[in-house]
Amino acid sequence: MKIDSPDQHVIWPDKFGRHFLISIDTEEEFDWNAPFQRDGHTTISVPMLKKFQEFIEKYRIKPVYFIDYSIVEDDDAASFLRAVAENESAEIGVHLHPWINPPFEEEVNNYNSFAGNLPKELEEKKLVALRDVIRDKIGVTPTIYRAGRYGIGPHTMDLLLKHGFVMDSSIRSGFDYSGQGGPDFLGVGSEPFWWGGDNKLLEVPLTTVYSGLLRKQGRLAAPIMQKSPLISAVLSKTQMIGRIPLTPEGVSARETKEAIDIALDDGLRLLVFSFHSPSLSPGHTPYVRTAEDLDGFYDWWREVIEHLEMRGVKPIDIDRLVKAASGV
Repeated sequence: MKIDSPDQHVIWPDKFGRHFLISIDTEEEFDWNAPFQRDGHTTISVPMLKKFQEFIEKYRIKPVYFIDYSIVEDDDAASFLRAVAENESAEIGVHLHPWINPPFEEEVNNYNSFAGNLPKELEEKKLVALRDVIRDKIGVTPTIYRAGRYGIGPHTMDLLLKHGFVMDSSIRSGFDYSGQGGPDFLGVGSEPFWWGGDNKLLEVPLTTVYSGLLRKQGRLAAPIMQKSPLISAVLSKTQMIGRIPLTPEGVSARETKEAIDIALDDGLRLLVFSFHSPSLSPGHTPYVRTAEDLDGFYDWWREVIEHLEMRGVKPIDIDRLVKAASGV
C-alpha cells in the first residue's frame, strides 16, 4: 500500500512555537530475524521502563508509551503504566502486534504481521480487544495509535475514527516496507496532516530528515536509496544525501543534532522521536547489546535533549498538540 503525500497539512497557530514528542513502541522482546510466532516471547525489559521514566521526568518531558498486548498482560507493566497515567506523567497509546493480539483467526506470517493487511473485520476485532484491555487494566481509554511495524492498511483510519481515536502516529516518513508486504511511506514527509481533510484524525508521522548537498531531492532519491543499500551508502559517505530518522537506535547524537537543525531550518515545528522499549535492556535489540551500549543510549538522550533546549524546542503533550493542530 503506497501512501500518497497528503493535501491538508496542519496549519499551526503562530503562538505554537517548536515542539517535540518522545514515543516508545512498548512491546515484548522477540527475535527480529526469526519468523513471527504467537508465544515464546519475554517482557524482561519491563522493569527498565521505570528507570527511563525517572530519567525523562527530570527534563519535564511526558513520553508516549504505545503499548501492545504482551505488555498490558504483564502485571508489573500494567501497574507501572497505570501509575504514570494516573499522575499524568506519561501518555498511553495502542500498539497493535497482530501475531500476539487476540482474536487469533489469521495465519501467522510476515504478510499478516502488518495489521492493515488483515481483513477489515479482524483488524477491528484486534484493535478493539487491545483498546479494551488497556482500559480495563490501566484505567484509561486510549485515543492514540501506532500500528506495529507501521502496518496501516486501507481500512485502518476508518476504524480509528469509528472507535474514537483522535491521533495516529504509524507513518515512518521516508521509509518503504512494501518489499515485506507493508506500506510505502517514501512519498510522505514529516509534517503532520489530517486524514480525509476533516480535522478529525490527526496524523503525526515519525520525523525523518534528509541531509547533504542534494537533500532537497531526498524524496526523489529515496526509492533508489531504498532499493540499493550500496548507492545509499555511497550517497551518504560522499555527503550527497543521507536519511536521518529521529531515533537513538542506529543513529548517532551528532547526526541527530544535524537533523534537528535541518528540520528547524526547513520550518518543521513538530519533531517526533521514537525507539523500541526492548532497547532499554541490553541484548534484546541490535542497537543495545551491552551495558556500555545502554550507557551510550542514555548519553544520547542527554546530548540530544540539551540540543533541543538550546534550539528552543520544547516538549508537548498529546492534548495540547491535538488542540493546537485544531486551532484551539
